[in-house]
Amino acid sequence: MQTELGSVVSLWRYPVKSMMGEELNFSEITERGLLGDRAYALIDNSDGKAATAKNPRKWPHLFDFRATFTEPVAARVPPVRIALPDGTTVTSEQTDLNEILSNALNREVTFRATQPGLFKGEEYRPDNEGRDDRATIAEFTLPEGTFFDGAMIHLVTTASLDQLRELYPQGHFEVRRFRPNIVVQLASDARGFAENAWVGQTLALGPSVRLKITRPCGRCVMTTLAQGHLPRDPGILRTVAQHNQGKVGVYAAVEQGGTLRRGDPVRIQ
Repeated sequence: MQTELGSVVSLWRYPVKSMMGEELNFSEITERGLLGDRAYALIDNSDGKAATAKNPRKWPHLFDFRATFTEPVAARVPPVRIALPDGTTVTSEQTDLNEILSNALNREVTFRATQPGLFKGEEYRPDNEGRDDRATIAEFTLPEGTFFDGAMIHLVTTASLDQLRELYPQGHFEVRRFRPNIVVQLASDARGFAENAWVGQTLALGPSVRLKITRPCGRCVMTTLAQGHLPRDPGILRTVAQHNQGKVGVYAAVEQGGTLRRGDPVRIQ
């Protein structure tokens, strides 16, 4: 027996770690998540760590860059096109790419595709009560051979975002603040942080995709950063910390891949 939960209302892929990504109508789901997700990253030449918006003190402008693939993603991950903050665009095929990106970020970086090995990143942890003088920076290790922070798939429900809007009406709780891969619209009128109850269970999405929900997704300073028309807002993270233990959405492992489309049903097994 399967219980209908709702449907997929949006799909998101981020070709370059911590840059703005692209919304999709459909995607192949593999054991590494959405095909092409976090296929590339910028590596800091000074310490070998992956550039991440989790540490905005070191990387304050990553959300001003947007990455999209130059062609449909198939067996071979294609090059990417990157829109820079000044409105110009470059591609990952340019021989001067590293120089251009380094100048734009005011820090020497190297553009890399995923490869075997371990990379580290850094996370700035603000005090959730707003006392930034107590903030710390922590180092973390990315999963082997990837540029993911914690898991290959991240889901969030519209119910969670609606709940947060009620709790903090001044905040702009838009999907892109939370950078999910899959957004689920619930079929019922369930409210609150519905996906918390999915941990440990398997979801069936569309005709073939099966995801094992592994744990809640802990949120970080990235949710508070300005991007596009969204303003910087520490109240976003403070609200999450006060009302859901700092968690929004869930992480998942891929048990079975396949094609996933907007509108596909989501069921719990």
